[in-house]
Amino acid sequence: MNSSLTINSLKLSDAEFERIVQTNPEWNFEQTAAGDLVVVPPTGGTSGSRNSNLCYQLEAWNLASNAGKTFDSNTMFVLPNGAKRMPDASWVRQNRWDALTPQQQDGYPPLCPDFLVELRSPTDSLEQLQAKMQEYIENGARLGWLIDPQDRQVEIYRQAQPVEVLQAPSTLSGEDVLPKFVLNLERIFA
Repeated sequence: MNSSLTINSLKLSDAEFERIVQTNPEWNFEQTAAGDLVVVPPTGGTSGSRNSNLCYQLEAWNLASNAGKTFDSNTMFVLPNGAKRMPDASWVRQNRWDALTPQQQDGYPPLCPDFLVELRSPTDSLEQLQAKMQEYIENGARLGWLIDPQDRQVEIYRQAQPVEVLQAPSTLSGEDVLPKFVLNLERIFA
């Protein structure tokens, strides 16, 4: 995603947030736990292509494992802290997804994904993405990757562990969260 704009002085109710989302379909919005509106501009071509490859690899693994549901960067989740966030790619275990009502599945799912990825675009603030990754972990994500193609670096976020930083890895393992999933970074770092 491209650099986002947070409007701190504009606190919105759920209904007001939904009205803004519905009347501005050309934009993506998130909302912080404090109610601040975050305007997220569309991605550029390079970031969009990288994200497409990432989602493709995750979905291919999920189709083979049949372990849950995958989501792209247009899916908004309502985290336990109330924030409304859209990771670039994410996955939820099937039993957690099945526990939601059909209305919750059709709307903004009220949960934090088990696994997620944020893919840094050239204009993204690294500090803002790192804070977002910490928020996901604090809200129940079991594994998260912050992939920075510009610096060829990956930050790995896990529950109750320090952030692990890898320089120019060729692959990433889904560990016990996504058993046997291996993300090939060749096209994402290209």
